[in-house]
Amino acid sequence: MKPSTILKSALACTLLLPFIGCHSKSAPTSENFLQGLNKHYVDHPDCLLANTRFPYETGDPKETAQMDTLVKSQLLDKTVEMSIRVSRYTVTTVGARYAPSFCYGHRVANTIDSFTPPAVANGFNETRVTYHYTMADVPVWAKSANVLKAFPAMAEIISGHATGVATLAQTPVGWQVPD
Repeated sequence: MKPSTILKSALACTLLLPFIGCHSKSAPTSENFLQGLNKHYVDHPDCLLANTRFPYETGDPKETAQMDTLVKSQLLDKTVEMSIRVSRYTVTTVGARYAPSFCYGHRVANTIDSFTPPAVANGFNETRVTYHYTMADVPVWAKSANVLKAFPAMAEIISGHATGVATLAQTPVGWQVPD
């Protein structure tokens, strides 16, 4: 091979390599970050009561008001123990579909607002992304005025204007949220 042919081939490879790398699933791009986030959130819904077991008892007035909205939505039944001043909540047949965590949908990341430069942490390149998202598969009970008023954090999340922050790790098959 002539030296000029080798030089042209090397130059062509050098110029094309960045473009080939840009289409890789592991490249640090907004598109790849969105794919990693959305793949994760399909299996990780947002929930009202992450660590609650039923029957559940409370004497706290704020918790009682919140749980009573789930009673009005026919997800819980309520009995009152007057002697110890607590309300006891049990799951209804309708509520069994959502109990015990009462998940109200999963995130769909729409835009990446910013991300940190990828740096090695825990053996992987990691980045921290800030993103906007909407909620998918929100059940009817979660959209009721009483429930939205009782759970303002959930109301903000399902409003369509929510933002989130997540750490993503770079893997050979794309960016993933470490579990």
